[in-house]
Amino acid sequence: MRTWNLVCLVVLPILSWALVGQAVEPPATRSVYEHRDGSRDGIGKFYCGREIARVMGHEAADWLERPERNEEENTELLVDALRFKPGEIVADLGAGTGYVTRRIARQVSPGGRVYAVDIQPEILGLLTNRLAGIGITNVTPVLGTGQDPRLPAAGVNTVLMVDVYHEFEFPREMMDAICRAVKPGGRVVLVEFRAEDPDVPIKPLHKMTEAQVKRELAPWPLEWIETLRLLPWQHIIIFRKRG
Repeated sequence: MRTWNLVCLVVLPILSWALVGQAVEPPATRSVYEHRDGSRDGIGKFYCGREIARVMGHEAADWLERPERNEEENTELLVDALRFKPGEIVADLGAGTGYVTRRIARQVSPGGRVYAVDIQPEILGLLTNRLAGIGITNVTPVLGTGQDPRLPAAGVNTVLMVDVYHEFEFPREMMDAICRAVKPGGRVVLVEFRAEDPDVPIKPLHKMTEAQVKRELAPWPLEWIETLRLLPWQHIIIFRKRG
């Protein structure tokens, strides 16, 4: 069983972010992307020198709820380390089945809310049913697109992306929309498997270095605050919106 879990970590992408159908690339931003023959695990589209990774569909959603996930990723420690406060508004991008969402929802209560964003209606249905079954009511499911998470302008204290940014088909457009949604002084947090560590059993395109993350977010009004290395395989890279 343990061997199969590690195989899954190597073979399956983490979150379901790619559109079921291919989105049309906006003419104004085509120049920031490069298209060429890609690797087996990528889509043949490159941004800032990085090939964008393939993703999995909702059919593999059960893997997001595997019993071993907290041991492998220590999600409880991740949520605790981000110190969410009651009343905070948080967006969980690539929320999937709500594995992280529901943990945040408890911490921002009372008065807080979590926008659980995904682009597959099927997986949002799974998330909604699971939350209803455990009585969590302060989560708003949001059906986003590959270019826009559809969040309220300047309406979010923290945007969290757990193992999802590297799979964005349109990272430039997504970051533009994310920055519009975050309040001045709010946080943008990326959790990615550490590409600096060859012992992390994840395919290379599903890992990112801290340097690559900083490079890709440099054009935006975001200031890097800190990188936490508390988790077994991932780093937590925290930015704050200027202004």
